Amino acid sequence: MTLIAATPASSFARDYAQAKVEKLEVTSTNYAGQPLTYPVTGKPEVTALVVHLPPGSSTGWHKHPVPVYAYMLEGELTVRTESGDEKRFVKGEPIIEVMNLLHNGTNTGRKTASLVVFYTGVEGVPNVIKADNPNP
Repeated sequence: MTLIAATPASSFARDYAQAKVEKLEVTSTNYAGQPLTYPVTGKPEVTALVVHLPPGSSTGWHKHPVPVYAYMLEGELTVRTESGDEKRFVKGEPIIEVMNLLHNGTNTGRKTASLVVFYTGVEGVPNVIKADNPNP
């Protein structure tokens, strides 16, 4: 805190001006084509995680009642929805998650898949709802 207070605001502007910005995605839909929606009630709550999935492992079937965004740090992840659609994500790609649609992410690669995940939820509402395989 003391360092920030002692540093002139103009030096922050200079530092930011030197930043390299790489646009990953601009969209109003998720990877399945659903329109993005945001919670309109309750107290907002953001959760940030780093998830590591060993080769061959999966997230298990689940859905999200809140918006979720992720970024692949390494490896690959293939996500299958309950309708049978599949989408593969690899290192460096953003993931705009589906909402209220059962899906399962599987590490289909040969090394650990790691991703940073951001849940833009509501206090008291679970970010993840686990379910059984919808296609027995």
